Amino acid sequence: MTMRIGFISTRLMGTDGVSLEVEKWSRVLQRMGHQVFFCAGELGGYAGSGEIIPELHFRHPAIFQINQRAFGDATPQEANSIHEAIHAFADEIRPRLAHFIHANQLDVIIVQNVLAIPMNLPLGVCLTDLIEETKIPTIAHHHDFYWERQRYQASAVPDILDSCFPPQLPTIQHITINSIAQHRLKARRGIDSLVVPNVHDFATPPPGIDDYNRDFRHSLGLQDRDIMILQPTRVIQRKGIELSIELVNRLNLPNASLFITHRADDEGFFYWNWLQREAVSMKVHLVLIDQLIADERSMSNGHKIYTLWDAYPHADLVTYPSLYEGFGNALLETIYFKRLAVVNRYPVYVADLAPLGFEFVELEGFVGEGAVRQVSELFHNPDQVRQMTDKNYRIAQEHFSLGTLEKKIKELFANIA
Repeated sequence: MTMRIGFISTRLMGTDGVSLEVEKWSRVLQRMGHQVFFCAGELGGYAGSGEIIPELHFRHPAIFQINQRAFGDATPQEANSIHEAIHAFADEIRPRLAHFIHANQLDVIIVQNVLAIPMNLPLGVCLTDLIEETKIPTIAHHHDFYWERQRYQASAVPDILDSCFPPQLPTIQHITINSIAQHRLKARRGIDSLVVPNVHDFATPPPGIDDYNRDFRHSLGLQDRDIMILQPTRVIQRKGIELSIELVNRLNLPNASLFITHRADDEGFFYWNWLQREAVSMKVHLVLIDQLIADERSMSNGHKIYTLWDAYPHADLVTYPSLYEGFGNALLETIYFKRLAVVNRYPVYVADLAPLGFEFVELEGFVGEGAVRQVSELFHNPDQVRQMTDKNYRIAQEHFSLGTLEKKIKELFANIA
């Protein structure tokens, strides 16, 4: 039976983990014969033809102001005022979301992280009420929970967090992206969930160097013998980028540079400014290249804009020293492009990835002498690197392919049917 399926999120655009996974889900769903529709506060790329409701975006001024007030110290009187503002704004959003559902005659909605992490409190309240009222079958895809983020620990609205992030309703099937989140959701809220890991299209060979991206290294100011070390993440503190800086410093390579691909303003510039000072003190050439990387190739002011897929083939080493990740999209991408990688043993990696037998240079929360030595030796042993990366590709193809996702989706839809 084919269905009409609507994705709802704060934004579906760019290279954040949620947007990337929705693109893969939509591809698989369409391959299965279903129709997909999109609704968010910002849309682009594959979701560009969907419906934009600006108030769904976490950067909407009113939403941002509500969050600033809701998370932190508040008097009981202030808390009452915050509750009123949240519910009033939820009432404003509800008719437009209801229209999206009804106008597209949706059979199922898939809500992407908005019932897990409270970046838009009115949206969470609105969706909870709408799902309860309409009884529409819902898949709640949870990438991050509020209890996993320090900034949400002090709250003036604990009742809203407990009732809406996520809600426990009979028409909602809950999806977590790792086993740790699955167990904590069950322990904290008594809610069962199905683990659906992040995936990648491993059936399609990775793109390589072509006429467009052949000059990518040159555009970064690199010469042929220079070493390009890639940090394919946003600049936020949990990415542990200081470990990458220390690693580059201790490798003591005179011609190495560390390039960060994603924006630095998601959580303010304090961390980025600190990283720049650390790099200077450690004599590491650190460069933010987010202005060169976009979703699609294009030209801007006479200069080429590349995609992340243009960067990976040129990388001599990928660093992924995250302290915490919900899963690790960039790690799957690194495996896909068969790059040598340094990985910090963050909890989800230890629980769900390492046991599968992947081979990376591993950090234990710090840059040890063994890791530095291993990277140095691998730089001079391309055959061993090839064996490691080929093995990683085979493992990922077995466990994290689009075929894996299709099996999981069939399981979910069997429950809906």
